[in-house]
Amino acid sequence: MKVERLKTHYFTIKILVLLLLASCKQEPKNTKLSGPVFGTTYNVIYNSEVNYEKQFDSLFHVINQSMSTYIPDSKISRINKGETLQVDEHFVNVFKTAKHIYRETEGAFDPTIGAVVNAWDFGPEGKIVTIDSIAIKTLMKSVGFNKIGLVNNTIEKKNEAFLDFNAIAKGYGVDVIADFLETKNINNYLVEIGGEIRASGINMEKKSPWRVGLDKPRFDGEQSVLKGISLENVGMATSGTYRKFKIDDDGNRYAHIINTKTGYPSKTNILSVSVIAEDCMTADAYATAFQAMGIPKVTEFLKSHPELKVFLVFENENRELETLSLNNFPEQ
Repeated sequence: MKVERLKTHYFTIKILVLLLLASCKQEPKNTKLSGPVFGTTYNVIYNSEVNYEKQFDSLFHVINQSMSTYIPDSKISRINKGETLQVDEHFVNVFKTAKHIYRETEGAFDPTIGAVVNAWDFGPEGKIVTIDSIAIKTLMKSVGFNKIGLVNNTIEKKNEAFLDFNAIAKGYGVDVIADFLETKNINNYLVEIGGEIRASGINMEKKSPWRVGLDKPRFDGEQSVLKGISLENVGMATSGTYRKFKIDDDGNRYAHIINTKTGYPSKTNILSVSVIAEDCMTADAYATAFQAMGIPKVTEFLKSHPELKVFLVFENENRELETLSLNNFPEQ
């Protein structure tokens, strides 16, 4: 009996010690990484003490070499110069999603409009300069994503067509980093690149949902928050015209979003469109498309796309700010 009591006492102590150690075990602290990328900056917060900065930089490099129109020897630059070559999986992923959204929006989202955007030169002056209508008409002949195909991972296009994924690749970059973290069994993170976001789980350090702010449109170059919302397991992208626009002689503002049907800047009262979707790439592309479509078309479109949540900031007839939430966009 004495031996049995000692054994029981030993095991009781062992269990108590294990329970104590378990209760003292702390959750890994968040790691916060940031830096320049894609002509803007990135910020990543994730619940692990492992530093993945080198891996992030490597992934960014691969995406740039695939789809950056600013790198002369990137795959997309070489394709735009008329080369025929096989593209990588990142290019294929973006191409297929872009083609789907191009069709869904009936061409409002079109990655071949880039050459026309460049022709309008939305620079710092912010003044409409008359462009030769013949030149625009000539450029528009190469516009139309339906003219470009993907066969056996090879792009088939007319030589004059100019492909530009800038309105979707940033969101895709967010997804690539998020997917990488998930391969490391990290499911609590916030990834942000130039305002495009993907959030998963919660902020483990604060034991609360990820909170992000939506900018209030301002024309003075300053920044302020219109409202804050919580995000979980979604991507969000925002397209705004209030920082990049031109004014004609009558004081009308024109967005840097070019109408893919006419080749001319869109006269719009929409100042900002925020889209929440399953992933950031999808949200990024739709945010651009919705800027060009206008409020009535967006409202009708979303009736058959309940998976997309949208928040619009626009000017009414008195040039006062108004907002519109569609498909249960979070209020806070």
